[in-house]
Amino acid sequence: MSARDEVLARIRAAIADVPADEPAAWEVSPPSPAAGDVDRFVERAADYRATVVRVATGEVAAAVAAACRRHGARRLLAPDGLPEEWRPEGVERLTDSPAAPLDRDTVATADGVLTSCATAIAETGSLVLDAGPGQGRRMLTLLPDLHICVVPAARIVAGVPDAIARVMGATAPITFISGPSATSDIELNRVEGVHGPRRLEIIVAG
Repeated sequence: MSARDEVLARIRAAIADVPADEPAAWEVSPPSPAAGDVDRFVERAADYRATVVRVATGEVAAAVAAACRRHGARRLLAPDGLPEEWRPEGVERLTDSPAAPLDRDTVATADGVLTSCATAIAETGSLVLDAGPGQGRRMLTLLPDLHICVVPAARIVAGVPDAIARVMGATAPITFISGPSATSDIELNRVEGVHGPRRLEIIVAG
């Protein structure tokens, strides 16, 4: 028996007693945020040196404007599908869409990017992006030095398995973000901004 046949035989044995009409994990609706999940997410994300604020749903644009003022950002990338009501006045919007993608230099020289996320994980304080509406291409969140992410409270889940269930049907690469981009050298000196933005602002809405 080849290694392939052995693996397939084990899979068949493992699922032999699974009812044929049982839905797959990605077909089951993920649970709503439990009590304490939002608070836990805010705490864990802040542990990773992200700046986290909580606002009412109608106050997102004001919170984005405040984040832009803190960082002197005047030109923000805006992926296709971003809710119009999230965009602040007085900030230039560089819209990126599949029909009209921005070139690499424009993305790299923008002051920052404003996105949403597919879900967020309370247990780890992580954002999860799957290139869906309001999230855009991975390049948009890797090249600018500032990432402002709006997280609707209803999208926060307790743990990693819950998050995976939410993005299981994604067809684009999935990105997990836990705080600003950072690494350490051999002497454990922290260096930020190596693989992505040095500054991460998270706005939890709702």
